[in-house]
Amino acid sequence: MAQSELTSADPAARSPSGRTTIDPDEVRKFSAIADEWWDPFGKFKPLHKFNPIRLAYIRDGACAHFGRDRRATAPLEGLSLLDIGCGGGLVAEPMRRLGAAVTAIDASERNIKTAMAHAEPLGLDIDYRATTVENLVEENAGPFDIVLNLEVVEHVADVDVFLETSANLIKPGGMTVMATINRTLKALALAKIGAEYVLRWLPAGTHDPRKFVKPEEAKSALTRAGLSVTAEAGVSYNPLMDIWRISDDTDVNYMLTALKG
Repeated sequence: MAQSELTSADPAARSPSGRTTIDPDEVRKFSAIADEWWDPFGKFKPLHKFNPIRLAYIRDGACAHFGRDRRATAPLEGLSLLDIGCGGGLVAEPMRRLGAAVTAIDASERNIKTAMAHAEPLGLDIDYRATTVENLVEENAGPFDIVLNLEVVEHVADVDVFLETSANLIKPGGMTVMATINRTLKALALAKIGAEYVLRWLPAGTHDPRKFVKPEEAKSALTRAGLSVTAEAGVSYNPLMDIWRISDDTDVNYMLTALKG
């Protein structure tokens, strides 16, 4: 899956200090197809199918942590949320509808323009910014109750630095949810070869399997960043029913929840 912190040569995405985890090639790749974010049958079709599972996982985890009723109309009301690598806003918009005050960033200015153009006629007041986590930290932005890193870490230049920087944007007592792809032969076969070259769910070259991240590596990086990993879940695809579901199988896609003390 590919949602981008992604990262670009866009001037707005550059850190004043020059310190960045941005991979310019990744940004260019996603900027080139930015107009297709909201086409459920286009290049981001897998994300549209995958999205309900991610949204329910985030909502339920946040409600459990912050003592909210997940059945409420706006269970995240009063909470601030940062969506890193927001792409066209596929997560930012439903999080806003759930009541959160949403800031959503992406290093691709084209992605941000697409997201803003989609949200504005719907009356969704989302703070979209073409910037990076490094810039937010330098600007003393936040901190936020919830920070999301969904399908981002497999596209950044340095996972450890990126997660450490992201952790600085979480409030004490806040939480983060990370979703990415495991570095296994199964993930290579399904998430890379199958998804890009056989089923053509994604454009060829979307993922570099060398940048996939094992759960133990992600958990170690989160721990070094001062967070406590409290939950881990796999996300599996059932081809016969054409649905995604939460599972114990983390061999391909997985999500982690971590808290800041």
